[in-house]
Amino acid sequence: MSKTFRCILVLIFSVVVLGKISAQNSIEPNIKISAHRGNTLAAPENTLATFRKVLALGVEFIEIDVRTSSDNALIILHDGNLDRTTSGLGPIKNLTLKEIKKLSAGKGYGEEFSKEQIPTLEETAKLIHQWNKKHAQKTFIYVDCKQVAAQPLIDLLKKYKLAEESVFYGNDAFLMELKQVYPQAKLLPALKNKEEIAAKVQNLQPYAFDVSWPALNKSLVDEIHSKGIRIFSDLLGPFDQTTNYTKAKELKIDLIQTDHVQLVKETLFN
Repeated sequence: MSKTFRCILVLIFSVVVLGKISAQNSIEPNIKISAHRGNTLAAPENTLATFRKVLALGVEFIEIDVRTSSDNALIILHDGNLDRTTSGLGPIKNLTLKEIKKLSAGKGYGEEFSKEQIPTLEETAKLIHQWNKKHAQKTFIYVDCKQVAAQPLIDLLKKYKLAEESVFYGNDAFLMELKQVYPQAKLLPALKNKEEIAAKVQNLQPYAFDVSWPALNKSLVDEIHSKGIRIFSDLLGPFDQTTNYTKAKELKIDLIQTDHVQLVKETLFN
């Protein structure tokens, strides 16, 4: 064997070995994280305060709930009524944006957040857009379309370069409307059982299915993935625990939605 040939073999061996070591040492999370209502547990849900905190933690998506005021402003609030999380009472759809902005969205969080307001979708999109301009890891929006028309929703997200990469959850009728307005929208319909797959694929061509955690198993995951569709699942309430994060990774689902972003990251990626 010539000296030149031996050198080539050594070089090839080194490249292969070093490549394997590098691959083993690099952390490439397969599962993405969505922060449920931007939740960090350190600030009120669905507020700019918690969105700022969760952006600093590093997530792929922030889940928000979009509603419409009486004067057609798009605002962020989970409940249809103001009572649980704000200083107001009654349906938010009955108030103008000016009236909404007089309320505190920091109910139950003490003096520190007493002046926190209900954010608009525009304020939220602007915050995320500015973050994305300055950081390598981009964050997009997991839009829970509670009470909103498709066209103004898409128009606003396009303005902040968030329409293309964000995902849209809602009932099938709304997602059909959204698809007509913005054909490239990444639709995220709910999936209750495997019998619904064929019709939803035909009607919606979904980007992903929102599958309830108890319904997930390897067979269902494999079937959905075989169609080129992703799987998102809410690990909330009693399911939001480390054993289920590990199981989600083993099942190879694509996204965990959680109220405990830091715990998911520590469990799966550290």
